[in-house]
Amino acid sequence: MDFRELIDSWRKIILLARKPSYSEYITTLKISLLGLTLVGGIAFIIRILFITFLFPETYSGG
Repeated sequence: MDFRELIDSWRKIILLARKPSYSEYITTLKISLLGLTLVGGIAFIIRILFITFLFPETYSGG
């Protein structure tokens, strides 16, 4: 793919793109935040499990 073909493919994408409506934007935002929360929650649970069961002496408070 040469430079001209790359520019032509970008031009096609720009012509097809449109601004999302308010409801589409809010729906995408909700889904993104839900995914971020789920991944963060799973990571937090894994961290707590590791601290509790694998390294209890490190975080015992003494």
